[in-house]
Amino acid sequence: MIDIPVNAEIECSDGRAGRCTYVIVNPITKQITHLVVKSNWPSNNEFMVAVDQIKETTPDLILLKCSQEDLKLMEPFESEEYIRTKIPDYESWRDAYYIWPMVLPAEGYGIEEVDTYIPVKQENTPQGETAFHRGAKVEATDGPVGQVDELLVNSKNMQVTHLILRERHIFNKKKEITIPVSQIDHANEGTLYLKLDRKNVEGLPTVPVQRWSM
Repeated sequence: MIDIPVNAEIECSDGRAGRCTYVIVNPITKQITHLVVKSNWPSNNEFMVAVDQIKETTPDLILLKCSQEDLKLMEPFESEEYIRTKIPDYESWRDAYYIWPMVLPAEGYGIEEVDTYIPVKQENTPQGETAFHRGAKVEATDGPVGQVDELLVNSKNMQVTHLILRERHIFNKKKEITIPVSQIDHANEGTLYLKLDRKNVEGLPTVPVQRWSM
């Protein structure tokens, strides 16, 4: 069993490169396919990194086999598209109004609509797969139990076997709780819904883990 820390620092073969912001999981096979790395470079672009690029992990660091230049050539996590829409004519010169507040439109000006384009960002997650980030909410059948902190993975097939919760609000004492992925009912909009109630979650054992090392 190996541990994939989410929100860990990312180090390429030639130096620090950014931070892990998401892991991408195939919900059918339960396999991790990619990490999403937010770069330290200007514009802070996010890149999708295949899991076979992971060399080693610690609680706070993921070491990759690739160089920083290799990382820059990887597929971006988000793409930007422009959608055509219509807005009232006066909206198109709204900024000019604030710059020259004494200039007012003539009567009837701005009633007609004009074409414009608005940017929309899309995640490039492979079809059928889901991106999870540290802090994703976890809900038992009777209410919230905490947030995702890390993932436990079978090193032989890269299947996610457990989630680790560390931030909770319902238990009297703080302890790690590991939840088998078989107890996840479904995921929706960044929230994981369990088949268990709070009492059963609290009674789950902690699974021993080791850090990735190759």
